[in-house]
Amino acid sequence: MGDETHDRPLVGVVCDRFFAGEHDLHSAKHSYVRALMSGANVSPVLIPATRDVDAFDAYLDAVSGLLFPGGASNVEAHRYRGQASADMLVDPDRDHTALALMQAAASRGMPVLAICRGFQEMNVAFGGTLHTDIHACGHSEDHLEDPSEDLHTRYRYRHDVELAPTGMLATLAHAQRVRVNSLHRQGVAKLAPRLVVEARASDGLIEAYRLDGHPFALGVQWHPEVMLEDDALSRAMFAAFGSHCRRHRRANTTRDTTRSRTSKGVEPCQQTAST
Repeated sequence: MGDETHDRPLVGVVCDRFFAGEHDLHSAKHSYVRALMSGANVSPVLIPATRDVDAFDAYLDAVSGLLFPGGASNVEAHRYRGQASADMLVDPDRDHTALALMQAAASRGMPVLAICRGFQEMNVAFGGTLHTDIHACGHSEDHLEDPSEDLHTRYRYRHDVELAPTGMLATLAHAQRVRVNSLHRQGVAKLAPRLVVEARASDGLIEAYRLDGHPFALGVQWHPEVMLEDDALSRAMFAAFGSHCRRHRRANTTRDTTRSRTSKGVEPCQQTAST
């Protein structure tokens, strides 16, 4: 990695909020933290799921990228004008935090990587809708998680996706088709206008997209954080995310330095032609 070994920007990881017994917790799985550290070469910091909107700008000022990870809960149906399901686990505080941060990060050009639940949040944040239950809509059971399986078996490669020929993922993968490990109940119904499809499953379900016109805002339905050691695309995805986070931090540092010098009455340095 060269100089990047010592260049580790802070990247925010949006937490889930849930109860363990009587304890009210904010947490993120270690698999995401590990993938950010080893695959993206960044320093992850956890962002609690909160309704304190005054804190959001402070978070965004402190980090150089955001990861929206998977989680056990689903986006609340009213967020995308869908039909609620009584047996669906929800996390209203995460919805509130994630959707606001997703939109704010996009406005700043901040790098975003959204995985599984984060992928669904990304579509909702920009005006798309979701199927509450993709399997009830006729999509393949290849997307379905079986909680009775051990974790290693559960996160195996389950089906192929076709990559958009000129897309970001096809460029990273050097391929048009890859095998993925999707595990989800919700899925894209109507794609948000600003999102561009990066991958589809054979049953037609959208499995990845990017935010049009943004340097790096990528959402994937599958779990690259689990396959980092064994899968070239997963490694390339996290490496690209880390690279864009470093680029974003450098650009902001340069901008802040210029602003500081100007505010003190010192003009930015200019090159003069030699005589």
